[in-house]
Amino acid sequence: MVEHLWAGWRMAYVTAGVDVAEGSTLFEAIVASDLPDDETFIVWRGDECFALMNLHPYTSGHVMVLPKRGVAELGDLTESESAELWDGVRAAVAAVTTAFGPHGVNVGANLGRGAGAGIPDHLHMHIVPRWDGDTNFMTAIANTRVMPEALIESWRRIVDAWP
Repeated sequence: MVEHLWAGWRMAYVTAGVDVAEGSTLFEAIVASDLPDDETFIVWRGDECFALMNLHPYTSGHVMVLPKRGVAELGDLTESESAELWDGVRAAVAAVTTAFGPHGVNVGANLGRGAGAGIPDHLHMHIVPRWDGDTNFMTAIANTRVMPEALIESWRRIVDAWP
């Protein structure tokens, strides 16, 4: 069972929401919305891909890079989407490294519900900064993560560091 910590700054996210049209994915709705990037937490927009902060981050600076088009599998990407996706991943790693100075970075994807994908209909690459000793008693024993920075502050740092 996951315990909860007070995170009052998240109420804006919980109540804002993005309308998801029938036949569309959540991520397609986010990138197509008229909301400003500092409300959707989009940090980069390419021609076919984009990057945004993970709204349920593993740690501060957790970014996702994904195609604008909702596809579930890597094999469903066009050549140009695939190229831009990986360019976005490289840029995200550079931005996270510059903005947060982590000791390492995890890059990965959960393809399919069985692999742990929370949104299996729209593939997305996770870029997660990591620090020596970042798994502490709160995560290991209390099954709780403590986020030391508001999401909007992490967003600003990534946007400022994006190459």
